Amino acid sequence: MDDWITDAVGMTGTLMVVLAYYLLQLERTDPKGLRYNLLNLTGAVLLSISLYFNFNLASFVIQLFWIGASIIGLWKYFQRQSTTCTR
Repeated sequence: MDDWITDAVGMTGTLMVVLAYYLLQLERTDPKGLRYNLLNLTGAVLLSISLYFNFNLASFVIQLFWIGASIIGLWKYFQRQSTTCTR
């Protein structure tokens, strides 16, 4: 993959993670909500893709934790949704 494409994928991921945090600080998103967790997950996955081509161990490890935390957040979100729908 061309370096500019790899950089674009990584920068898009960075922007998504930063946007999620920025929206959280502005109280424009809920940390338990779908949008926040999807932004974080997608951003971390895009950053991981760019790391496949330009590997950095420390960045890779933090992305694994970020992906894991986002998946937990999404799992809890959908659990709350299914509990709300069945009542």
